[in-house]
Order: sequence, then C-alpha cells, then structure tokens
Amino acid sequence: MAAAAVALLGISLVGCSASEDSASGAESATCPGGKIRFGILPYEDPEALGPAYKVLGDALSKKLDCPVEMIITEDYAAEVLAMENDSLEIAQFGPLGFVFANERAGAVPMVSFGDAKGQPTTYTAGIWVPKDSKIKTIEDLPGKTLALGSPGSTSGDALPMSALTKAGIADKVTADYAGGHPEALLMLVNGTVDAAQINSQTLETATKEGSFDQSNFRQIWKSEEIPNDPVTVRKNLPQDFQDAVKEALLGLEATDVEQVSAFLGVDPAGPLIPVTVDTYQPLFDLAKTMGLTEKDV
Repeated sequence: MAAAAVALLGISLVGCSASEDSASGAESATCPGGKIRFGILPYEDPEALGPAYKVLGDALSKKLDCPVEMIITEDYAAEVLAMENDSLEIAQFGPLGFVFANERAGAVPMVSFGDAKGQPTTYTAGIWVPKDSKIKTIEDLPGKTLALGSPGSTSGDALPMSALTKAGIADKVTADYAGGHPEALLMLVNGTVDAAQINSQTLETATKEGSFDQSNFRQIWKSEEIPNDPVTVRKNLPQDFQDAVKEALLGLEATDVEQVSAFLGVDPAGPLIPVTVDTYQPLFDLAKTMGLTEKDV
C-alpha cells in the first residue's frame, strides 16, 4: 500500500472520471475495482490534453460499461511507477518510455493511432534554428545551447542526444531541458537558445495555432520515422480483462480518438490499430545502443 501511495503522489487528476452516466461502477471482470485508471504522459499542455482525452475516455467507458478515469501524470517516471505499483490499468507511453514500462512494469502494447486508411502512423524528431543562424548542420552546434523537451523523451531527448553522440559532440553542446516539447519550441521562438528540438507533432500543432512560423526557422537535423505512442495494459491483470480492453479500443470510432490523434500529428485520424512489442523494436535497440536505463526516463 505504501508503494502505491508514493506512485500516486506524482499524478494529477483530470476530472473525476471520464463517464459517470455510462457505467454503474460496480466491480466486474471488465471493471476491476469499480473503475479503470488510464494514464497519459503530459506531452502537450495538460489543459489542452484533458478535454481531448475525456472524449476518448467517455467512449471507452461506454464500450466497457465501466467508468474510465483519465490521469495525466507528472512525467515518464511517475507514469511507469504508477503502473508498476498497480495504480494504473491502462497507460499511453511515449515509444521510449514504453521500453522501460514494458521491462519494469509489464506494460503490454495493445493499440496505437492509425490514419484514415487504417495504416500505422509515425513522427520524427528534429532540431531547428533561426533562419538567419550560422548553424547549418548539427556539426555546427559545439559551443551552442540546445533546448530539449524533457529527460527520457524519445524525440525530445534520446534521439537528438543520440545524433549528437554519433557526431562526437554531445559533450560540447549545452543541453537545456525546457520541461516539454512546447516549452522547447518557445525557447527557440523567444531567442533564449541557439537551437531547439521540435518534433513533427509539436511542429504541426504550433503551426496550426500560429505560435510557430516555419518560414522564420530552418531544420538542420531530422530523425528516422518513429512509431506513434502505444496504449498499453498492465500485464498482471486477468487475460479476459486485457482482451476486453483491446477489443473495446479497437472498436472506437475515429471521432472518438481524432482529438488525441491531432496532438500526435495524425490528421485526418482513423480508428486505433493493433500493435505489438515488435512494433517498437527500434526503440529497444536505441536504448541498448545508448546504454539507457529507466533512470534516464
């Protein structure tokens, strides 16, 4: 009990439950403890994420006839710890965060976000500089400041740092962790750093919002394609529950997930699609190559 309480200290709740009318809350095979707790990493502004995930949670609640409590955690570490301590039944992780959630907390991937044709979707990490900057490639970054998202982020930390390491300049660049993808972008826009990581998801959101004008900046590095976030279920839950949740998620309409999909750079959105551990093998390989552990997440 003590460990579970510690895990919950790192979680902020969005509302009380995703649906109070569609389910009675009575405990059943598909409603352990009378509700389902669904964790989300704050990869964008939590105030913006909350309403989008409430739509998804409401739809899932109706499918399972069980209240779904959508929980935005403080960071990767809090989310993994919460699942490890049985404080989350379902959780969406970033691709790299999933690697350690799988190894440490038994997170089993069920679904990810598909496009309108039902195909898997991806995104990319990137490093951007002002248009008039003398920095032309990452090899020009030594002695410069680089805004990163948050420690352990796939596109906001691991992949950019991997690129700098491969270039032999990781220890010559001043990395400034901004606390999130939007915050890193803002540091570049405000001119407080020489360069910043901006992934394709944040780029699309900021461009649509008008907070980032691409014509004023240049991308000097771009990663290979990264599979989009998996939604996972805790491995130690009954198989009947795991199967029911996966079936319910795959049965959601595109309109149920389109607001969340938009944050992940998927537009137009399609329904959720099945994924497996193999989908994320490149991230397991990255963690091994970089010598990353859960302490880096």
